[in-house]
Amino acid sequence: MKTKITKKTILKFFGILLLILVLSVLILFAVVIGRTFTFKVNTELGQWENATTIYPSLSPEQKKQLLENLKGKKIQIPTVSFSESKQNTTALQEFDLLLRRVFPKVFSSSLVQHEMVGNYSHLLTVPGSEADLEPYMLLAHIDVVPADEADGWDAPPFSAQELNGFIYGRGTIDNKQSVMGILQALEYLLERGYTPRRSFYIGLGHDEEVSGSQGAVNIVKLLKSRGVKLLYVLDEGLTIMDGVVDGLIGPGALIGVSEKGQATVKLSVSTPPGHSSMPPRESSIGILASAVARQENFFLLVLEGQPDTNAFVRTTTAVTMFNSGVKINVMPAYAEAFVNFRIHSSQTLQEVLKLIESTVSDERVKVEFVSGFDPLPISSYDEDTFGYQIIKKTVHDIFPEVTVSPGVCVGNTDSRHYTELSPDIYRFVPSWYKPGDSARFHGVNERISIQNYEEIVLFYFQLMQNSDIMNLPGPRT
Repeated sequence: MKTKITKKTILKFFGILLLILVLSVLILFAVVIGRTFTFKVNTELGQWENATTIYPSLSPEQKKQLLENLKGKKIQIPTVSFSESKQNTTALQEFDLLLRRVFPKVFSSSLVQHEMVGNYSHLLTVPGSEADLEPYMLLAHIDVVPADEADGWDAPPFSAQELNGFIYGRGTIDNKQSVMGILQALEYLLERGYTPRRSFYIGLGHDEEVSGSQGAVNIVKLLKSRGVKLLYVLDEGLTIMDGVVDGLIGPGALIGVSEKGQATVKLSVSTPPGHSSMPPRESSIGILASAVARQENFFLLVLEGQPDTNAFVRTTTAVTMFNSGVKINVMPAYAEAFVNFRIHSSQTLQEVLKLIESTVSDERVKVEFVSGFDPLPISSYDEDTFGYQIIKKTVHDIFPEVTVSPGVCVGNTDSRHYTELSPDIYRFVPSWYKPGDSARFHGVNERISIQNYEEIVLFYFQLMQNSDIMNLPGPRT
């Protein structure tokens, strides 16, 4: 007996297959996330103590001044870090002078203690009126990565040109918007006679883009020598995502409670040289290329989805350098590649190194560990955790429509050097992140909207006041 296969039957069959696939992906996603966080129900807190003595608002004149400050030389000064041994120190010195000129209250107030660290980094101490309250710290960095107008910028990368309500320029979202936002917020508070109850520090590093070994590391050493312990630390990191995460209705603020680790590995192959007219079955380049391809294809490809969200759910692999060959008609005797792995919080450095060895699985390929470190510890995000809840409340104060959730920061920040000073380190700046914006980070057409910069200033303005409460409220009953 023959079974009649109808169009309806085929559609039903493929529908079932699609449902199975979707459920498999969802289950795998839950497993991966579950390895990183054990989420607890974050109950809403009760009545907050009112620490807002100065309402967060900007007059038309202040908005105009904000724009002038941002469009001025802050973005135009090329504070570029090329490598650990090569920075534009002339630009760093110029930026220092400009900060002092634009924020006169901050740098002349008897309340604020200012120190230069590592020649170009800034440490500011703002003593509170109640010395028994544990201090917190805000971080940002002055340096930027290189940029070339020839890469296709809509406006020169160090012009701070305004186009359609956006300011274009290297550093507008990484990370001069935080440098300016923090200092501008403090400037406004000081102008209005503000004195904090809780002491806090501001650390502005000058070499974050090249590991922070002279800036952040030395700031930490200095604070540690003084016996400083911090209630929480807030640095750059995750953002407000809008339309980026599938299934998320409305914008969501992701507060980074950890950040990925790193591993850089060198893969190399040596073979006898020869003439290209008599090539061997496999060349050094071909052998190495196969090994590199296996690395790229191994780590949790099911959840790739789209580049904007891919990095949040797995360890990522990036082949950053590939070198071989000396002449067009000579078979190369040697080929090498450098591969950079960003290690998800569910894995360790040693686990990833073992996986690399097993994935290469070719004795002709030499594997050498260059550098790396484990993912950072996961900071608390419970309802009784002061830092997380203060940041969350401040987000809701300025962006009431935004959902707040913990997340993993995919890049590395200066805050990784501060683990000895505080167990609660968070990575978040309220920059808006929309589809396609991931390409602007360290890429072409980095920009910030004028409105968003105003919001960032107000965020820090409110955060400084919210942090003045003595204790968090209990859960709402």
